[in-house]
Amino acid sequence: MAYSARAPRPSSKSKRLNIPLIWLGSSLPLVVLVLRAITSELTANPIEFISQFTGWWTLVFLMLTLSVTPIRALFNMPLVFPLRRTLGLITFFYSLVHFLSWLVLDQYFDWTEILLDLMDRPFIYFGFTAFVGLLILAITSINRAKVIIGPMRWIWLHKSVYIVAILGVIHFFILVKRDITEPLIFASVLFLLLGYRILVFIRKKRKLRIK
Repeated sequence: MAYSARAPRPSSKSKRLNIPLIWLGSSLPLVVLVLRAITSELTANPIEFISQFTGWWTLVFLMLTLSVTPIRALFNMPLVFPLRRTLGLITFFYSLVHFLSWLVLDQYFDWTEILLDLMDRPFIYFGFTAFVGLLILAITSINRAKVIIGPMRWIWLHKSVYIVAILGVIHFFILVKRDITEPLIFASVLFLLLGYRILVFIRKKRKLRIK
């Protein structure tokens, strides 16, 4: 996924050196989850643990995705530019596992139970809407989609990732209920990232007025 204006792209050699490492590193939480499942260390409620574990990592990778543009601009690191799409796809992957853990493991594709669950736990609406948003962003992350949609529409579509992030954090807040420390941390990080984008937008508007 991509969420900002274009920047100098690093060489293909840099892409080969970094992107595989990102994919490898991102697989570690999944490896940990599998190992805990094999050794029966998924707590007394394994389905709930899997759901919360994958949901937490979805938010982590989403924040990392949103951090690429500020890091590139503030530290003059064009090397990280191609990692936005990679991290975005990794975010979608963990959100997919998170969604399937609820749909398959928790609900067993029982649509009656799913409807009852939606009525009893409205926070699922926020999570499902965020998942659909990530799905759309993942599908349109390919270069062909930019040609079909049009560059400007494509850019505005991918800026909606901040709405997805807000929905995800709200989903986490409502889910936790008592100890909101971790949701607050995610909310604070998102506030800083969104604040940065707003400041950049304001500066661009001012420069255009001066010209």
